[in-house]
Formats: sequence, C-alpha cells, structure tokens
Amino acid sequence: MTGFDRMATVAATEFRLAFRNRWVLLATLVFTLFALALAFLGSGPSGALKADALTLTAASLSTLTVYLVPLMALLVSYDSIAGEIERGTLALVLATPLKRGELVLAKFCGHLAVLTLAIAIGYGIAGVMIAGVHGADDAGLLAWGRLVATAVLLGAVFIALGMALSGVPRQTGTAAALAIGAWLILVVLYDLALLGAVIVDQGGMFTKAVFPALVLANPGDAFRLYNLALIESNAPIAGLDGLAHTLPFPVSSALLVLVLWLAASLAVAWALTRRIRP
Repeated sequence: MTGFDRMATVAATEFRLAFRNRWVLLATLVFTLFALALAFLGSGPSGALKADALTLTAASLSTLTVYLVPLMALLVSYDSIAGEIERGTLALVLATPLKRGELVLAKFCGHLAVLTLAIAIGYGIAGVMIAGVHGADDAGLLAWGRLVATAVLLGAVFIALGMALSGVPRQTGTAAALAIGAWLILVVLYDLALLGAVIVDQGGMFTKAVFPALVLANPGDAFRLYNLALIESNAPIAGLDGLAHTLPFPVSSALLVLVLWLAASLAVAWALTRRIRP
C-alpha cells in the first residue's frame, strides 16, 4: 500500500465519522438557513441600490461567514489528535506504516472534504433559490462563486488551526476549550481590540499605518476584505468593512495571508504530532 492509499483510507474514515455524527447535515442546514435569511429578509434595498440580490447577499455573507465557517471548522477538527490519544487509538494508528505527516494530511483532507461539501451544498442551494426568485447577473454569480471558494479556503485555515491546537493537550475537553478560545480571540475579540485602539488613537499613526496591516494579518478579516474589495461599490459596506475599498495593499495580499496561515498551521500540527508519545 502506497502512502497515498494510506492517506486516502484515513481521510475516508474521517469523512464517514463526520456523516455518522451528522456534522455535514448540521453545517449544511446552518449555511443554507443563514444565506436564505440574509437574501430574503434583506433584499428590499436591492432595487434602490441597483445591485442584484446575489451581490448584496454575498456582501452580507462575507461578514457572517467569518463567524460561521471558522466555528464549524474548529468544531470538526478540535479532537483530531487529542481524541485519538484519549481513546487510546493513536498508538494503534502509529503502529501501522502510516507516517505522522501522512496522518496529519489525511485527517486534514477528510475534515476539509466535510466542510467543503457543507459549504457547497448550503450556499449552492441558497444561491440557486436567490437567483430563481430575484434573478442574477454576471457580477452576482462571480461574487457568489468567489464567496464559496474563499469560504472553503477560510475553513481550511481553521481546520488546520484546530488540528494544531488538538496536538497540544491529551484530552478532548481541553482541546475543545482551546478551539473555542481561538475562535473568540481571532474572530470576536481581535476586531474589538483593533477598533478600541483606533478610537483611542483618534486618527494618528496607528490608524493610518498599523491598523490596516493588523486587520489584514487576521485570517477572518483577510477573507472578508478580499471578498468585499471585489464587490461593486454600490453594495452596502460600512464600519470596519469599509477598509476593503481603501486597503493600502494589493487585494491579492489577502489571499496570501490565508495561504500563509494554512501552511503555518499545518506545519505546527505536524511538528506537535511528531512530539507525541502515545
């Protein structure tokens, strides 16, 4: 059996476990319901703004996705390593020819397949329904496709981060606490801290030079800014998201940040897994 075959076996096992635990169904329902709610409850201004419903919903979901996708990704992956240790199955897995790097990549691919399926189905159903009711133009379809693709990339980042955190403790309860703490810090508290610093700075050097770089350095904000920066300016964008059209960096830098977060998180997960002695 080759390394690819071993990884495919582990990834398929992780995927089946996710189906057994109803993770795919739960995530799909959540993504679909929120997308439809944003589309049909907030579609009133679309005519006045001369923007189609898909574009407006994509703009709104760019913000909501920052909260939903990372949370789902962390909940899927937080016990990937700690759970194996706690159940006593890691020693059995490592007794096979499967290498630790292969184990990390296989679990990552299995979890990512689960989240990708949920995002594709959830946002796909919502997109078809929105286009069927309100119609869609090329800009709206492009914005929707870009939203789905980058949501998968954002999910990959937080799956890798969840696996890295899972390699720290030896109990799933502690791993779950670390995952929720990471979500709170990166998704909620980070932006609040930056906004507080901007208010204190009152338009000084921090606001002009440091603030944009710190916003871009956060994976969730990088995802949001990338999508909003490429959406036509007649879509409603305000608050912290208004930085998307005044970002002093190329738009592609946001994608680079996501890729760097993904690579770094996978590297940390692999390094921590190598140190584990089950």
